[in-house]
Amino acid sequence: MLDRPPSLVVLGIYAADLTLLTPRLPAWGETVLGSAARLGPGGKGSNQAVAAARLGARVALLAKLGADPFAAAARALYAAEGVETEFVFETTTAATGTAAILVDAARGENAIVVVPGAAAALGAEEIALAEGRIAAADGFLTQLELPTALVADGLSRARRHGVRTLLNPAPAAPLEDTLLAMVDVLTPNESEAETLTGIAIDGPEAAARAAAALAARGVGAVVITLGPRGALAFAEGTARLVPAHQAGAVVDTTGAGDCFSAALAVALAEGQPLAAAAAFACRAAGIQVTRPGTAPAMPYRREVTPPAPARSSPPRA
Repeated sequence: MLDRPPSLVVLGIYAADLTLLTPRLPAWGETVLGSAARLGPGGKGSNQAVAAARLGARVALLAKLGADPFAAAARALYAAEGVETEFVFETTTAATGTAAILVDAARGENAIVVVPGAAAALGAEEIALAEGRIAAADGFLTQLELPTALVADGLSRARRHGVRTLLNPAPAAPLEDTLLAMVDVLTPNESEAETLTGIAIDGPEAAARAAAALAARGVGAVVITLGPRGALAFAEGTARLVPAHQAGAVVDTTGAGDCFSAALAVALAEGQPLAAAAAFACRAAGIQVTRPGTAPAMPYRREVTPPAPARSSPPRA
């Protein structure tokens, strides 16, 4: 285990989230009356950076913003959460990314539309500027909200320096084996695993088959999140089901996958074995879904691993 805070680099996007609570999804051309609305910080990379920082890691975010009020809100968030912004670039040619999130008011499930905006203007030359920080990190985490070529660029730079790479393959998309071979740990949910393998994930056994198929394509280890059934951790031909953590009533599942991936990255960077890291991630995500929002709902380390109770002293004779 490390005797210092783990160091991570997260490559991804920031998006201003407009979240609407609704009784159901509207059909095309239909208007549905919602029950609540909120505007807050989002974007998978940004969410993961905030989650990792709250869980005790030293985190640098590699992203791009517009020159607008949403960008100012993002920078204020990072200052408050202790996320390093040396490699958070800015452009005047595109607006900061945005996302529209519809949340089922009864079940907490969500549907999301993301517009990357300025984030899509991030270039390989800017990723190259962060290579020294990547080389010094204990882990490199990214997702698929950026163009695949940029994701591959970041993964290859981390691999070049022997840094553990983690890919959260969301939003779901087919990927080439050449990219998968650069991933040490892949963290899909059920639908993302099905997109990558063609195997319908209807339980842990199917998840194990999908994980084995991904390992055969070059991925080092696979952790498939299974919602209320927990997560399936697969490495070196062995699958292990890690139970979910029930911390209370589910309020909003938006950002749960981001929380899980960030927590897994932190635990692995600390030296925890895969199954233990997955259990830590399940605890973090189990807390996160009991709160509304994405980044603001991420738990702190003290909540996920509370201090052991003090031992009472034996009575004196």
